[in-house]
Amino acid sequence: MTILVCDDDKEIVEAIEIYLMQEGYDVEKAYDGLQAVEIMKEKKIDLMIIDVMMPKLDGIRATLQIRKESRVPIIILSAKTEDADKILGLNVGADDYVTKPFNPLELVARVKSQLRRYTTLSNNDAVGERVYEAGGLLINDDLKKVSVDGEEVKLTPIEYNILLLLVKNKGKVYSINEIYENIWNEEAIGADNTVAVHIRHIREKIEINPKEPRYLKVVWGVGYKIEDNR
Repeated sequence: MTILVCDDDKEIVEAIEIYLMQEGYDVEKAYDGLQAVEIMKEKKIDLMIIDVMMPKLDGIRATLQIRKESRVPIIILSAKTEDADKILGLNVGADDYVTKPFNPLELVARVKSQLRRYTTLSNNDAVGERVYEAGGLLINDDLKKVSVDGEEVKLTPIEYNILLLLVKNKGKVYSINEIYENIWNEEAIGADNTVAVHIRHIREKIEINPKEPRYLKVVWGVGYKIEDNR
């Protein structure tokens, strides 16, 4: 598998490259957002790690462009620690966020976790009919496709897995921590903003009016559920 690492600090890129290569990954390198966008167009990349603050084209804008064409997992790096910056990264389509300075082993662990999810999501070779529905919302988990009233909806891997969890358990209310622990497979510490951003994105894609959701309901003070609204 090939990982694209993009940061204007060449020492950081080289350090990440060493750790990734030790795990058997191939590494492509870029030093600004424009280079990252071009590499994503020209080569098969399985995951991208990209810094926020860079010359020519920053990581946020680069991620926004890449998301128009690709669903590969994206991990954003940033020296900023404010929740607003983390939310911004998730808002433009990133799957995860790591704050500098970071432990390289933790970054590698997050890479592996994202690739496991993406590989599972992209594997369309399963046979059978694992189809789940809630009214006009339908998920074919064999084909990894989501449709609403017959129209296909494009979700990121994280969004897909959250929606699948809720649709498979229609009517069951999941707290934010339960969603996070089920999807990210790690302890939920400060998970509120992360989950809330993904929930909002899902609503924007599956609901006619996200402010008055037909399917993805909030149970105030408890969590979220999928309602079988026929």
